[in-house]
Amino acid sequence: MSENQKRILEMLANKRISVDEAYRLLNVLESEKSEPEGTLKAETVAKAKPKYLRVTVLPDPANEPGQKVDRVNVRVPMSLIRAGIKLTSLIPPEAREKVNGALREKGLDFDVRNLKPEDIEGLIEALSDLEVDVVSAQGEKVKVYAE
Repeated sequence: MSENQKRILEMLANKRISVDEAYRLLNVLESEKSEPEGTLKAETVAKAKPKYLRVTVLPDPANEPGQKVDRVNVRVPMSLIRAGIKLTSLIPPEAREKVNGALREKGLDFDVRNLKPEDIEGLIEALSDLEVDVVSAQGEKVKVYAE
């Protein structure tokens, strides 16, 4: 068993990733192992590491011209996310318990002490495949993706 496979299984055991995510990651490792070392997949060449996490909200294009509408365009650098993960080690115990309690209230059984800098690269890689598109009842378009 390779070191990467062990790390994936450890993340699954520690409930840092879901079973589906572990399955996808193991499949990627398996497909890379079956490729000759000198060949690169077209997907690998075309896919660069994402630099930003992007959230946009666009108003319904059917709105009256000149009507005042809200727009949202947020671009968060992945380097900021990496730095944030590293800063979790500096959270005082009292604040950490409040954060963990708030996460539990939202249905997330997660302890911020489990965040480790080495895990963030796997998270960022998974975010590169993330794309969420929502159209609200009012016709607004919400999009979350990595670029």
